[in-house]
Amino acid sequence: MKRAQDILQSFEKPDTVFRRDFTVGKQKGIMLFHPDMTEAMVLRSVLRACTQAEKGADLIKLLESILPVSEAEISPDTKAAAAVLDGDAVLFLDGVPNCIVVNARCWEKRAVTEPPTETVVRGPREGFIEDFKTNITLIEKRLRSKNLAVEKFKVGRESNTAVAVLYLGNIVKKELVNEVISRIKSLDIDALSDSHYLVPCLEERPHSVFPQVGTAEKPDVVASKLLEGRVAVIVDGSPIALTVPYLLIEDFHSGEDYYERSSFATFLRVLRLIALALAIFLPGLYVADLTYHYEVVPLKLLITVLNALKGIPLPPMWEILFILLLFEIIREASVRMPKSVGMAMSIVGALVLGDTAVKAGIISSPGVMIIALSSIALYTAPSLVGTTGLLRMLFTVVGGLGGLYGLILASVALVHYLCSLNSLGTPSLAPFAPLVTSDLKDGVVRAPLYAMKSRPQSIGTPNKRRIQWSQPNEE
Repeated sequence: MKRAQDILQSFEKPDTVFRRDFTVGKQKGIMLFHPDMTEAMVLRSVLRACTQAEKGADLIKLLESILPVSEAEISPDTKAAAAVLDGDAVLFLDGVPNCIVVNARCWEKRAVTEPPTETVVRGPREGFIEDFKTNITLIEKRLRSKNLAVEKFKVGRESNTAVAVLYLGNIVKKELVNEVISRIKSLDIDALSDSHYLVPCLEERPHSVFPQVGTAEKPDVVASKLLEGRVAVIVDGSPIALTVPYLLIEDFHSGEDYYERSSFATFLRVLRLIALALAIFLPGLYVADLTYHYEVVPLKLLITVLNALKGIPLPPMWEILFILLLFEIIREASVRMPKSVGMAMSIVGALVLGDTAVKAGIISSPGVMIIALSSIALYTAPSLVGTTGLLRMLFTVVGGLGGLYGLILASVALVHYLCSLNSLGTPSLAPFAPLVTSDLKDGVVRAPLYAMKSRPQSIGTPNKRRIQWSQPNEE
């Protein structure tokens, strides 16, 4: 059959695709499939159904005989090659236009487990995996709504990677959906290996150190963002979903906040903000105080620190930068090492190197303590570790060169820059700049559920009402 033969010849190595001939009565048929990506039992069942079909059957009757054993649909010949590469089986009948695409995919995938970066004590523990269909199903299981829309298309000239854009049609702004889809479809790239390849397309300032696209590894988090009027993007082969618009305050929130008492969740959010401020500013303040502003340090503490600095050959700024570099090397090595030795080597490296360097008089114990505290505090917002790590080094240099005045000016410049950032038209610092009073109920403070009656106005959803629930009467 020339149609099937032409498709085989379109492959660089035609023998990578298998061909099986069958007959329906006296009518000849051909099945094409990729042996490494299809399930053998499904193929046998489909061939058995074809051979048992009525004589002279057309595609409609043949499809009816196949449907009881597998998913199938009639498709034009132009999509046959892509279907084979997706792991489907493609059936042709002699003298009949079009073909039948049968879902016979058999891809290995890992189990749905809790993601390592978003662990919780309370709440759902399911996380996304690398399987496209599974990830979409996890969201559909939580949002069993007729308004949930899933638009699928392929990106990548060579990879033909499946991409899905998810949104709730009765909540989201249509302009936002159209903008996201048009930006993704405009990407002309060889292969799409992960969802992060799409991030520059969705960002207004791709070169900024601050993220402008949200990420999530849990379906319950993505579902809650869709309910606020956002758009989610899922890429085949990636366990991380993208969400837009993105607000900077999102990285100080945790999915577990909504499963705790509102007072305790608020306390945790304030704690994260304080910890991140310490992570960024503490090394710079330490350097600035020891270099220019001895008078602001309490006398007893100053004497203790000066005694520890005796014999240290490096100035405070260079000492802190050296310790920062040392900690970054240990962290990077522990991530790249095999898990069986990574944790042990990171602990031993930090203890042995730190203790030896202090005893040798290369670095001081207060400097090690400052950087250790700063490094721990960084991970209160895991998704911002890269950004805050760079800011920490920048503020250390500013503190060493300009003192407290330099730190104040750098902080003002940082806030001004953050105010200029936006994510697809939504200010990144909302609801604080610009101030949106109604959205403050889920900013730093996490108000009780019955108080959050409307969706975030910062996102700009046309459907504002989220919940209709009167506050319980207090006795």
